[in-house]
Amino acid sequence: MTDLARTPLFDLHRALGAKMVPFAGYEMPVQYSLGVMKEHLWCRESAGLFDVSHMGQVLVTAKSGENADAQAAFETLVPVSILGLPEGRQRYALFTNDAGGIMDDLMVANRGDHLFVVVNAACKAADLAHMRAHLTGCEIEEITDRALLALQGPKAEAVLARLAPGVAAMRFMDVGVFDWDGVALWVSRSGYTGEDGYEVSVPEASARALAEALLAMDEVEAIGLGARDSLRLEAGLCLYGNDIDETTSPVEAALEWAIQKVRRRGGDREGGFPGADRILNELEEGAARRRVGLLPEGRAPMRAGTEIFAGDAAIGAVTSGAYGPTIERPMSMGYVSTQHAGTGTVLDGEVRGKRMPVTVADMPFRPARFKR
Repeated sequence: MTDLARTPLFDLHRALGAKMVPFAGYEMPVQYSLGVMKEHLWCRESAGLFDVSHMGQVLVTAKSGENADAQAAFETLVPVSILGLPEGRQRYALFTNDAGGIMDDLMVANRGDHLFVVVNAACKAADLAHMRAHLTGCEIEEITDRALLALQGPKAEAVLARLAPGVAAMRFMDVGVFDWDGVALWVSRSGYTGEDGYEVSVPEASARALAEALLAMDEVEAIGLGARDSLRLEAGLCLYGNDIDETTSPVEAALEWAIQKVRRRGGDREGGFPGADRILNELEEGAARRRVGLLPEGRAPMRAGTEIFAGDAAIGAVTSGAYGPTIERPMSMGYVSTQHAGTGTVLDGEVRGKRMPVTVADMPFRPARFKR
C-alpha cells in the first residue's frame, strides 16, 4: 500500500491497532479491536469517532467579494438552492453532468463571506477541476492542512461540548467556528450515520491531540470504514460510486428531496444546471427506475451486483448490501424498474444461482436521530 496517501491520523490508527485497507486512494482503518459489529452498535448507543480526512475540503470565494455571487455561480453546477442557504447553514447538494447524471454528492456551507464545500475523496480531483473550469468568477482553494473528524452517536453532543461548549446549541446542518485551546474548529452538526453528531475540521498539527482528547472520554471509541458502511446503509444513505454515479439521475436515486422548489419548473430560478432538461422532466413524469430499500428473507445479505427479478424478468440490481446490526437482519439497496418499486413488493434476488425472496422496503431501515 506504499502508493496510497495517508491522513494526518495514520500513526494514531496504527497505535490503536487498526486494520488498514486501501480506500479512495488512501490507507484507511476498516476496523479496530472492537470489530465491525461492536463498533456499529457502539456508535448507535454512545459516540463513535471516525477519521474522514480523506474527503476534500474546499473554499469557494467570489472575486467580487460578495458571497451572493459565489452562491449564484455555484447554482450553475447543482440543482439545489444555494442562494437560499442562510449564513451558518449547510445543505446536501449534487454536481450533475450534461446527461443528468450525478458527478458527486457533497455538502455546501454558507460561512458568510465564502462557501465551504466537502466532497468525496474519490471525486476530489475531478470536482476541483470542475469548479475551477466553471466557477471562473470565484477563487477555488483546496484546504490541505486540515484533518476532518466525524463524531457520531447519541452522546456526541455531551462529549464535544466538554471541549467546545457552544456546539450544544447547534441544530442539524448548522455550521460554526469554535475555539478549543486556541485552535479554530470548523464544526457542522451533521454526519453520515443517521445519528446526531458533528463533523469537525481541525488544523493538521492539532488533529491527533483532538482525536486523543475525544478518545480519552469513556463514551468514545474509534470506528472504522466497515461500521461506517453498515451505519450509513441502515440510514438509507448513498455511497458515491456504488449507489449513485454519472449514469444515475437524482430522481432515479430518490434524491429529489434535495431539489428545492425554486430550482424546479415554475420556480424563480428554474433549471440552469447541467442536465436540467432530463432532471426537470423526471421530477414531473418520473424515471424508469428507482432506488429502493430491499429486505431479503433469511440471514444472508444480498450484496452489490445481485440481480433482481420479477418472475423471469430481470428488473434491477443491488448496489449495496450488508447485515444490519441494529435492525438484526440483512438489508440492501438497489435499483428496480419503477413499476416494481412499491413498498411491500416481493421480488427475487439471484444469490449463487438460486432465487431468494426480497421485499421492497422504505428507507431508512432505522429512523434517523438528527437534532432538528
